Amino acid sequence: MSGQELFGYASAVVVGLVIGLAGGGGSILTVPIFVYVFHIPTVLATTYSLFVVGSTSLIGSVNHIWKKRVDLRVTLAFALPSFVSVYLSRRFLVPALPDPLVQYAQFSLSKSDAILYFFSIVMIIAARAMIHNDQPEQGEAADGRPRYRSLALDGLAVGLLTGTIGAGGGFLIVPMLVLLAGLPVHRAVATSVFIIAINSFVGFLGDIHHTNLNWNFLVPFTGLSIIGIFFGMYFARFVAPDKLKKGFGWFVLTVAFYMIIREIL
Repeated sequence: MSGQELFGYASAVVVGLVIGLAGGGGSILTVPIFVYVFHIPTVLATTYSLFVVGSTSLIGSVNHIWKKRVDLRVTLAFALPSFVSVYLSRRFLVPALPDPLVQYAQFSLSKSDAILYFFSIVMIIAARAMIHNDQPEQGEAADGRPRYRSLALDGLAVGLLTGTIGAGGGFLIVPMLVLLAGLPVHRAVATSVFIIAINSFVGFLGDIHHTNLNWNFLVPFTGLSIIGIFFGMYFARFVAPDKLKKGFGWFVLTVAFYMIIREIL
């Protein structure tokens, strides 16, 4: 095993650590790791990301459910539309995208490059939210009444994002649960982990019909990520969330610009 591969597997632990600490963000790391460290094709990397993040988040959500931190009613309102959106996008939309996606004169943009550019933009948006701590303390549901219609529409949008680029969308889900469902931040994080788990598995199910998977690689990587989430849930009790998010935000921003430069050059 090369040093680069060892670094990639070590990064799997960091993926789980981030999910355990922040309630999301793991997919922001998995896709670049798969593409640039293990040289896995982009579309397949998003499939692997869905499985790894889904499995890791599911383990984390069991602990949150046991401690009654997950709001199941809000989960249903947000997640059911999201499930439909993520499954249809993985099952039909992504395979139907032409390759190259854009062809004009001498310019050609492949499907893989387009997904990576879109992924980089999402990473920049997520990094900005983490650096500036764009976390509402209350919002439309400050009265304690969840806005179920708005939650459902946001669920559709997050499902499309998850299905297209393999990102769980935790950086979007947590603020929406605070803003539209009136959940305290710690319950929003716990509920987000559960939604990400099921969302990711639904997207993964949309892929297995037309994808050959390397389980000998995927299972060990996922296992290391699961180990990481236990560390993350433990350290979450001691680490200041604001400082953690800001530091991770700068890291994500650096990776996003690296991806853009790498694709341009």
